[in-house]
Amino acid sequence: MSHQTGIHATPELKEFFAKARNGSVRLIKVVIEDEQLVLGAYKEPSRSWEKDYDSFILPTLDDQEPCYILYRLDSQNAQGYEWLFISWSPDQSPVRLKMLYAATRATVKKEFGGGHIKDEMFGTLKEDISFQGYQRHISSCAAPAPLTAAEQELQQIKINEVKTEISVESKHQTLQGLAFPLQEAAQQAILLLKQGKVNYVQLKLDTERETIELVHTNPTEIPDLPRRIPNDTPRYHFFLYKHSHEGDYLESVVFIYSMPGYKCSIKERMLYSSCKSRLLDEVEQDFQLEIAKKIEIDNGEDLTADFLYEEVHPKQHAFKQVFSKPKGPAGKRGMKRIIKGPGENGEDS
Repeated sequence: MSHQTGIHATPELKEFFAKARNGSVRLIKVVIEDEQLVLGAYKEPSRSWEKDYDSFILPTLDDQEPCYILYRLDSQNAQGYEWLFISWSPDQSPVRLKMLYAATRATVKKEFGGGHIKDEMFGTLKEDISFQGYQRHISSCAAPAPLTAAEQELQQIKINEVKTEISVESKHQTLQGLAFPLQEAAQQAILLLKQGKVNYVQLKLDTERETIELVHTNPTEIPDLPRRIPNDTPRYHFFLYKHSHEGDYLESVVFIYSMPGYKCSIKERMLYSSCKSRLLDEVEQDFQLEIAKKIEIDNGEDLTADFLYEEVHPKQHAFKQVFSKPKGPAGKRGMKRIIKGPGENGEDS
């Protein structure tokens, strides 16, 4: 979920956008001043877009101030020239400015006209958005797409089917997911989370009544999360993770399944594990609540800001698979031994 700031382009900038789209401008720099989007600078074409790129874009960037860059390519689509949209957010700029520019990013694209934008980039360092950086970006986009979070979860569910022995006499059964009903208070809490009125929901199983109950919806920030994880009983947690990623302000719902190892009874572990997938199905399908990441932990110590960021936005590590040469027979131990049957060794049987 991304949030807008109410900041819009001035009439002068809108007029300039309209003129620039005819191809007379190569670069447009847009900045926020007095809670408005204004023209920061512009450049007319000199050579091809590749040759203009570094000499036009890099000197325009400020080491302390974020900005937006619209850079015209030489290709065209049905609406005219195609443009590259760059969000510049240097590490040294104040956090308040970073968040403001991140939250206004979508507005700039809308004001300019999203149909004219062929590609987007985000950078905190100049090498990120240099011509070489753009070439790397194009290569990365052309690579096979990684599994989505939903696809990864589905793959994991298929691998980790929960098996348990119901009794000594019975055969092993695969639990496809028990369906304990969400009680009214728990349902209301999920709805409030979806509406952004609460940012944390903790649920528990009532193993006697076979229901899912609300524990609490206390306001929770990232430093509070470790204290929300019981060390002697399982819990389900839904947390509204507010953060910035690649220039966008995001509010991502994270599901945390806490299971404190063998401190719980076998019955508790079995029930919480088998009820989890059906609970998530109900929350995602019936309540239409999008879950960005599902995490399983045994204690709350790892729930730091860095940990959550890496879980929600994992780095894609490219690696080359190495195939080892098959090993031959171990050592030289003489001729292969031949086992003969009776009477085959030349002796009388």
